[in-house]
Amino acid sequence: MNQVMDVLLKRRSVRAYEEREIEAEVRAEILKATLRAPTAGNLMLYSILDVTDQAIKDKLAVTCDNQPFIARAPMVWIFLADYQRWYDYFLASGAEDLCRQRNLTMQKPEEGDLFLACCDALIAAQNAVIAAESFGVGSCYIGDIMEQYEVHKEMLNLPQYVFPVCMLVFGYPTQQQLERPYTPRFDEKFIVFENQYRQLGKDEFTEMFAERQSRLPKGKAMEGIENVGQATYLRKFSTDFSMELRRSVREWLKAWEK
Repeated sequence: MNQVMDVLLKRRSVRAYEEREIEAEVRAEILKATLRAPTAGNLMLYSILDVTDQAIKDKLAVTCDNQPFIARAPMVWIFLADYQRWYDYFLASGAEDLCRQRNLTMQKPEEGDLFLACCDALIAAQNAVIAAESFGVGSCYIGDIMEQYEVHKEMLNLPQYVFPVCMLVFGYPTQQQLERPYTPRFDEKFIVFENQYRQLGKDEFTEMFAERQSRLPKGKAMEGIENVGQATYLRKFSTDFSMELRRSVREWLKAWEK
């Protein structure tokens, strides 16, 4: 196995860190790898907020679903899908006057541009994750940054065409984190299809979730819950934070479309 495969297959989410700063040279190398990520048309439709203010970290630990380890992370990066920079540049470059001369309507960023910028930002984020892992620095994705639209927009000074698609927290993992068992993934036959998408049947779902079903907790809180699908629906899909995520992303979209 080569070193890259070793890093990819051994990586896990880390939520507990040693009380140790990430060295400046290591940060620089992680950032260097991040900025070399594939990007649509070499546009680099993303920006990165390096959160160094402890007060902001403390607030994010609360607004991002009350996760205290965010405040304790030595390094916190927020990846922004960013079309604002290009749109501002278009205006500064006289694109509006050019459109007028050619009897064209000046286009503003729309949903497709947002999705493309999200792809750019997430690809860069994954480069950061793998680069960090290669230096022994653990990381964890925080999707909750998409929630709390009004709070995060103001806190982070985000203009119209900027969307916080994910946050990454980094730190050297504790020994306990290093020894934690890996979470199993689904078999590839349920994930990889040839040429066309195929919906799975009930028997396939039974096989797909057999291992997780065997680990389904028991107890009073699980009364009436028969399988992983029901448990996951209640724990993830219909919770207050899921509802807030949907509400908040709708608000981000409304702002983008104005």
